[in-house]
Amino acid sequence: MSGETPQKKVPASRSEDLKRQVYTVPNLITLIRFLMVPLAFSVLIGGGHDILAFVLFAVAGASDFLDGQIARRTNQVSELGKLIDPFVDRFLIAAGLIGLYIVGRIPLWILVVLIARDLILLVGTIPLHYFGVGRIDVLFAGKTTTVFLLAGFSWLIANIIKIPGLGLTHSAAFPGFNFQTVPAGIWLVYTGTALSLVTFVCYLVIAVRRLRLAR
Repeated sequence: MSGETPQKKVPASRSEDLKRQVYTVPNLITLIRFLMVPLAFSVLIGGGHDILAFVLFAVAGASDFLDGQIARRTNQVSELGKLIDPFVDRFLIAAGLIGLYIVGRIPLWILVVLIARDLILLVGTIPLHYFGVGRIDVLFAGKTTTVFLLAGFSWLIANIIKIPGLGLTHSAAFPGFNFQTVPAGIWLVYTGTALSLVTFVCYLVIAVRRLRLAR
């Protein structure tokens, strides 16, 4: 006998597990979506190419549904995907908000409310991690909010199907409620903004409850 012992099968290393978590089709779609955002933003604020800007934003927004479906149907849901997907959603919404404000299609207060909400939620993750509570998964209401906002932004970016305002005020801060003719998508933006405040409260309640349990 040679005295050699049979080699045991070596389990997959942590680096291989990490690769399987990172190099997935859903994560690739999310990366492409992320790269499309600055392109769509530059086309929008450049002016004169509303339909092209609409297509870019719409594709970037619709791919969120696509990568989620692929991840679930192919069992490729990863912690990395759960982390970066909401970030890209927020990045896309912020780009749409700022771009639409620059071209004068949404008022400043909507921009401030939505970005302030996201910043507060982002800062709020710090005490959660400090006390070991962990990340709060995206609520279904939060996904619904994103759908309304992205649909409304895409409509405003396309700048089509305009309807008269309700004539309830003369203030330029409330398009759709004043006498100005605006794309009907503004009402989707109002709905998404209202839902975003509701989900904001829901996230706060969940965070406070978890912090109390952790302490």
